[in-house]
Amino acid sequence: MTSTTADIPGEAGQSQLSPTLKCHNQRDCPDDIHFEETMGKLTTHVLDTANGQPGSGINIALYRVEGNQLTHITGAVTNDDGRTDAPLLEGETLESGKYQLVFDTAAYFRKRGTPLDDVPFLDDVVIRFGISDSSQHYHVPLLVSPYSFSTYRAVEPGK
Repeated sequence: MTSTTADIPGEAGQSQLSPTLKCHNQRDCPDDIHFEETMGKLTTHVLDTANGQPGSGINIALYRVEGNQLTHITGAVTNDDGRTDAPLLEGETLESGKYQLVFDTAAYFRKRGTPLDDVPFLDDVVIRFGISDSSQHYHVPLLVSPYSFSTYRAVEPGK
């Protein structure tokens, strides 16, 4: 999101500084507001809903999807807060397109001592999603237990 300022008329024709105005992209920005391009980023975090805590130590792989091809871009491991230490993609590395996140959740639950079948119901959790505006922040949280998961596109406060 881009922050900009503009003058608004005050008393007796004087202008005063307006509050910060935000534009998601240049198309949405009014003509009288200066648009500055921002650097987008892709972040994630994992919440272990079975144990009510962040999912720490989970291996994550990020792929770009082009047709039937997957291209590995990067990998990360979640920290004690269930987040990665840095964005998975940021700035020029974040391009519009289709992506896939793979979370190694069965290994995480096994490390915690959670009993799982030899072939667990959820081994790897795969989330395929699209990025349409590379100047925005895309945050993809995973809420997971050994038998269910959920995700959504989140907006981080103040980001």
